[in-house]
Amino acid sequence: MEHTKSVESLKGIGEKTAKLFEKIGVMTVDDLIHYYPRGYESYTEPCAIGELKEDGVGAVDGYLKSGAVGRHFGGISMVTAQISDMTGKLKLVWYHMPYLKNTLRPDSRFIFRGKVTRKKSGLTMEQPQMFSPEMYETMRSRMQPVYGQTKGLGNKTIVSAVEQALSIREMERDYLPPEFRKKHELAEYNFAIEHIHFPQDETDLMFARKRLVYDEFFLFLLEVRNLKEKRKDMLSCWQMKDDTLCRRLERELPYALTGAQKRTLEEVYEDLQDGSVMNRLVQGDVGSGKTIIAVLALLRAAENGYQGALMVPTEVLAKQHFESVTSLFEEHGIDKTVVLVTGSMTAKEKRIAYEKIASHKADIIIGTHALIQEKVVYDKLALVITDEQHRFGVAQRETLGNKGTLPHVLVMSATPIPRTLAIILYGDLDISVIDELPANRLPVKNCVVDTGYRERAYRFIGKEVQKGRQAYVICPMVEESEMIDAENVLDYTKVLRKNLPGIRVEFLHGKMKAKEKNAIMEEFAAGKIQVLVSTTVIEVGVNVPNATVMMIENAERFGLAQLHQLRGRVGRGNEQSYCIMVNASGDSEKNRRLEVLNKSNDGFFIASEDLRLRGPGDIFGLRQSGEMEFRLADIYTDAVTLKEVSEDVDELLSGDKNLELPEHAELKRKLMRYLEFCL
Repeated sequence: MEHTKSVESLKGIGEKTAKLFEKIGVMTVDDLIHYYPRGYESYTEPCAIGELKEDGVGAVDGYLKSGAVGRHFGGISMVTAQISDMTGKLKLVWYHMPYLKNTLRPDSRFIFRGKVTRKKSGLTMEQPQMFSPEMYETMRSRMQPVYGQTKGLGNKTIVSAVEQALSIREMERDYLPPEFRKKHELAEYNFAIEHIHFPQDETDLMFARKRLVYDEFFLFLLEVRNLKEKRKDMLSCWQMKDDTLCRRLERELPYALTGAQKRTLEEVYEDLQDGSVMNRLVQGDVGSGKTIIAVLALLRAAENGYQGALMVPTEVLAKQHFESVTSLFEEHGIDKTVVLVTGSMTAKEKRIAYEKIASHKADIIIGTHALIQEKVVYDKLALVITDEQHRFGVAQRETLGNKGTLPHVLVMSATPIPRTLAIILYGDLDISVIDELPANRLPVKNCVVDTGYRERAYRFIGKEVQKGRQAYVICPMVEESEMIDAENVLDYTKVLRKNLPGIRVEFLHGKMKAKEKNAIMEEFAAGKIQVLVSTTVIEVGVNVPNATVMMIENAERFGLAQLHQLRGRVGRGNEQSYCIMVNASGDSEKNRRLEVLNKSNDGFFIASEDLRLRGPGDIFGLRQSGEMEFRLADIYTDAVTLKEVSEDVDELLSGDKNLELPEHAELKRKLMRYLEFCL
């Protein structure tokens, strides 16, 4: 089948380019077709030079009266040219493109498109794209997709590959029940796939996106309902009556649990002993104290002679939990063995850990996805806890659950999803909410600023580092992009190293190898790195109480709930913490959205405001949030669709619980493929 072929089967993609595609998560033609754009550009009608906006992207139609001039200085080659009209003059500059001298001849006509700045010599357009009038008209006929890129793999190459993939793909039969398509006016599936990449206009894009968002929610909720059905009224063989040890540890903690923590803990304890299988979500804001609930629940399982497992999203967090639980047990004389399992452990370390687990010498097992590998065999696995649920697919959660004989399942999430949406998204789980922060937590001090504040922010970070503190700086991009004007991690790291001499500044992003990421996160956690410049990869996964500053560049490009999650990386220690949000757009409306965060540290309030303030226009920027396992859908922007899909799924399953009717055969096949993707 075409969709399972490697991207190397496409024209112009060799082994080297295929490896670059692999860096962005694209291995097959099917991966490429579902590698959706992260934004779009509309090519506007060329304007007069006098109408160009400074610091904006524009296009002009111009004749070159004289040819281009080439220069070399300091190892840099530069080609310059000039065009003019009745309204002004425009200087054109290209770096390291000497061959353009032969193209830019006197009296030649091109459409030049690029970012316009004002220099001493006047209006300048650097590195502009050049088009013949005919080619530019073709570009204007549809919106141009902008994809996530990596060094060596530009947007042009990805666009070309996607065009090829779409031209050779096998058309799929539409698997959605016709009544749902008609009811919600949903596009045909193949149309949606093609037009999410190459829409004619915003209306076309919205139509394509609406269908694909509906599909993502539909397949996800089908699996959630399937899980719910499997677990309905299941009796547990793991009843946990003994609670002496866990009650003692709770009493001996150096701090008192909040009322919300006590209420949640009692709900968990009740589930563990009442004879039914527990399936519970503990939803608590950043810093609300969910981890101690998990530790006490795991201890209760161990106290009753069973095993408990805690799965977290990153190796650094797994190690931190392992070390803190081990030391907590030692301090309080609790004779229970905790074992760590991560992917980067040596073969010998894994073998020793596996033996301890299989022989029940391990009471509590903490790890990453490595916990669900085939080689891990548990003995009396009675409790499974997954931390930061939105980083694990439903199917992965189920896989860990299947490691035991119907173990109790506890899911922990710091994503402050409004309760109405949480009930839909976690339909197979009971919900506990920790809506109270510990009394000793100092609220984070916030400020929303423009780009003119940067120099002061750098000095402030320097002062905090001198006090022995640490800082995060978040950028939306990994590296510079011709298509998206936003700060990037690699260049920003260089800027900070120059501005903060004597301070160790390192970078972190999702395209780095796991080993490199772990090394950087461990060094930051150990205080060896003072300033970490990162993408949102640090949203979950590391606990550094010593970090007191969070600076977020291009804050206007993120959803409020995600900004709140990022802010939650600071304010974890005893010192005052700060969050600096830089609105680089100069847009007062976006500033109004950011003011919600400026005035509130309440995640649930922020989530509901996020839901209220977002509109359809938000989808034309960078992806706003990464909850659950959706490629396009956003639980905040698409909340109305989510509720509609929930009703449709209930209606479908009420008439065909197991999708056994002939008219649902195609849907069943699609669901199976979806589950393979999740795993």
